Amino acid sequence: MEITTGEERSLRSRLRRLTREASKFGTVGAVGFLVNVLVFNLCINVFQLASVRSGVIATAVAICTNYVGNRYWTYQDADKKRVRREAALFLLFSGVGMVIENGVLALSHYGLGHTSALADNIAKNVVGMGLGTVFRFWSYRTWVFRDEASVGGRLDVPAEEQREHRRMQLK
Repeated sequence: MEITTGEERSLRSRLRRLTREASKFGTVGAVGFLVNVLVFNLCINVFQLASVRSGVIATAVAICTNYVGNRYWTYQDADKKRVRREAALFLLFSGVGMVIENGVLALSHYGLGHTSALADNIAKNVVGMGLGTVFRFWSYRTWVFRDEASVGGRLDVPAEEQREHRRMQLK
């Protein structure tokens, strides 16, 4: 099967958009990561809270930071008429990400007995956050930050890709 020039351009355009979206998401995530690690270690070392409790508090603070960054930068062009729905879905999927992230910490800390500060940081802030981030990226772009209209009957197409599709149809 041969790919036509138009299909090639369309594929390149989609890859460019995905790369741009992933870069913005990653930048917002990096800020959220710093907030998460800072709050986690502050809770453990200054306030002497338990590991999983510290993890949940840190993740909740980072979720708030990430919502602002994703809403007003990464997905700034998403449908703004449905902000309540968007916020509810963001919190739902972020909550699932929090369970993934802190579930890895709980498994490592309580299940496997790795209780040092280094082991807790690696379990939560490397393994758990990595798995949670992949889940969040997929769920945010698929369900949370999208236009009301769908492209070709697909509801999982991000807002930017939908606008590009409509522009291409008008040409």
